[in-house]
Formats: sequence, C-alpha cells, structure tokens
Amino acid sequence: MNRIVMQMLAVIFVSCVLAGCTAVSSTASVPGYRNRAMTRAEGGIQVSTAVLSPEESAAVYGVPLADRKIQPVWIEVENREDRNYFLLSPGMDPNFFPASEAAEAFAGTASHDQRADLDRRFRDLAFHNPVRPGEKVAGFVLTNLNEGAKLVQIDLVAKERARTFSVFVAVPGFEADYKRSQVFKRIVDPQEPTVNYTDDANFRAALEALPCCATNEDGSKNGDPLNLVIVGSLDDAFPALVRRGWSLTEQKWSGAISRMISAALSGEPYVNAPVSDLYLFGRAQDLALQKARGDIHQRNHMRLWLSNMRYHDKPVWVGQISRDIGIRLTWHSSTFTTHKIDPDVDEARTALTEDMAYSQTLMKMGLVTGVGAALESAPRENLTTDPYYTDGYRVVLVFDRTPRSLSDIEVFPWITPHRVMHVSPGAKP
Repeated sequence: MNRIVMQMLAVIFVSCVLAGCTAVSSTASVPGYRNRAMTRAEGGIQVSTAVLSPEESAAVYGVPLADRKIQPVWIEVENREDRNYFLLSPGMDPNFFPASEAAEAFAGTASHDQRADLDRRFRDLAFHNPVRPGEKVAGFVLTNLNEGAKLVQIDLVAKERARTFSVFVAVPGFEADYKRSQVFKRIVDPQEPTVNYTDDANFRAALEALPCCATNEDGSKNGDPLNLVIVGSLDDAFPALVRRGWSLTEQKWSGAISRMISAALSGEPYVNAPVSDLYLFGRAQDLALQKARGDIHQRNHMRLWLSNMRYHDKPVWVGQISRDIGIRLTWHSSTFTTHKIDPDVDEARTALTEDMAYSQTLMKMGLVTGVGAALESAPRENLTTDPYYTDGYRVVLVFDRTPRSLSDIEVFPWITPHRVMHVSPGAKP
C-alpha cells in the first residue's frame, strides 16, 4: 500500500511540475529549482537556468538519474524578439542524453506500456524547439553529472542572429569549499569599502603592494607564493575556468577525507578533492579550484581570495597556483599527509595562462612583481617544507563575457610581452 501511495505522489508531483511550465499560481507552487534559477538577458531574450540535485531529478523524473551519471538542467527562454530561436543542446554538453536514450536506460524489464509511459514522460519534460516570438518555453536538457558547479552554456540561434549566455551555476547537495566563506554574497554586498581602479598604473602599484605569500592561520609563517590575480565576475572568469576543466573543491569533512584516502590508495581521480587552508586578509581561501589529472596524486590547484579591489568594476581575486606531483607523509598537516608541489611554481602559473587563452573570454593579461624571486639554487619553502623557486612575478588575467580569439587578447605593457607566457626562473623585470 505504501508503495502505491508513493507512486501516486510521484505522479502528482511530476504533473504539477509539468503544469508549472505554463502557469504558476503562487510562489509556494514553484519547484525549488525554479526559485533558485539564475536569470540573464540580452536584447529581447531572457533565459533562466537551474541544475537539479540528485533528489530533485529523481522526484521530477521518477527514476534515479544520478545513478546513471545524468544531470537535468532546467532551461526557460522568453523570446521578445521578432524571429524563432532554437536552443542548441550540444552547446551545454557535447555528450548530452536525448530523452529517448535516457528513458531507455531505465526501461529494464518493464512492459511495453510501462516503456511507453516512461518514454512519454521523458519527452514531455524535455526542452522543445523552437521558441517563437512572444513565447516562453521551458524544459530540461539531460547532461553528464557534475558536482560542485556547472557551466551552463546556453546558445540560441535564429536567422542571422545568435544569443549566447555562460552561466556559472552551483549544484545543490555539494558542500563546496566556497560555501563556508559566503564569498558570492560578498561580491554582491561587499563587507568593506572597495577601491575601483580605472588607471592601469595605479592598479599595477596596488597589485605589487600585495603580500608575497599566503600564510598560516596566525600569519607568523609564509606559505606558497601569491602568484596569480584573476579579474572577473561570475559571468566571465568562472565560466572560463569551468569551460577549461577546472572543478570546485569540497570542504574537508569526514566523507571527503575518506574519499580522498580511498582515491590515494586506489590511484583513481577525485576531481573535487579538498585542499588545505592557506590564509590571506585574515581568512582562509574564499574559493579553491583544481584541474585533476590521471589520479589524485597529480593535479593543478588554485586558491583564491576576494580582495577589496575592483578593476573597471570587475572583482579582483588574489590567488596561489601550483601543480601537485605526488603525496607524501608530513608532520605539518593534521592528516599527516600532503601533496608535494612541483618546485617550479612558475610552470603552473604559465600553464594556467596558456590554458585560459583557449577559454574564449580572456581579454587581457600581464605580469607584475610582488612575489620576490627565489633561485633554483636557493629555493624557499612553503608551510609543509616543500621547496619552490620562482622568477618573482604574479600573472594578471582579466576576463570578459565577449568572446575573444587568440589574436585579440591584449597584454598589459608592464613587462616585455614575450615573457607573459614564457618566463625563465630568476629573470628580473
């Protein structure tokens, strides 16, 4: 009896969701994912999007999509222009799942009628083209599962026109490192006065005056060098990073630590593995991201702190980037293990710069001093005693929503342009 009741409730819930695509009578009747949807507009086109948690997708579709690594992305498009628009699903995920394929994955030993009902449900929930003038169309695109955050790339095409939106969307149910700092709230509502730089010379001076390194919690010891500055918002810098395969890191809770140890023993990748805390501005990193390689022992990772600076009204993030090349035992960590970094920290900085050149939204780049040079023959040490050497520069990467080709990327005239991507250790400005 309980099973029958639960099935009836699931059918009623799905019916309400479907009805909500055309009419909503009150806020209480709006599904949770629609209440948290991110909205963007350009011209006469407005889009809204939300990524469903595993629990939400199971409630909407009636089957556990997350078990098959399928993640529904809800899209709503309102067209106030004079021509039909078509949503390109491969822009969101080149390996997206057509509704019929996803339904078939859950058909199992179902009867013919049950298969037909399942297929019909998936087709009804899918986003349907076109979006005609004066219409609002909503539905789901089934993508591959992402934890932490997802870059939702919405490409809409019409006759002789296209609208593109890159939206950085948090995925519910994932305890990302950034949640503890409420960093995204501080972007909208800064907790302290901000300084907006529009003069490049003054901006350079401010960046060079920053501390050389991140520190331990009480600030008594220097750690890894602050060799990175990212200028950009949630709509340009972070979509660029996610587009190039960077993932948010998980908080250091027991489940994440257990998973990290398991991955270390098995040699499997863990794209959201936690990172240790470093400190700047009196607090641990606001945000950490990593680009995983073949296993957990190897990854590029960065820590970012939101500063009180703005550059042409864009948020300025101060960061540290290095490449992990292994795991070793240490007394300098509460878990008695740490990642060993590549001592050539400039390599990770340069690799990121080159990687971001392919992100499509890198607008400008350059180098400033401030880290302090350390020769290979006389390296410095981070907090876990890993040696590193550096030319002493920090790279500055400025992002914008407007797509840029490689040839259109500008270079700050602060240091000889050919050094921006190829800087030799020990070089002087």
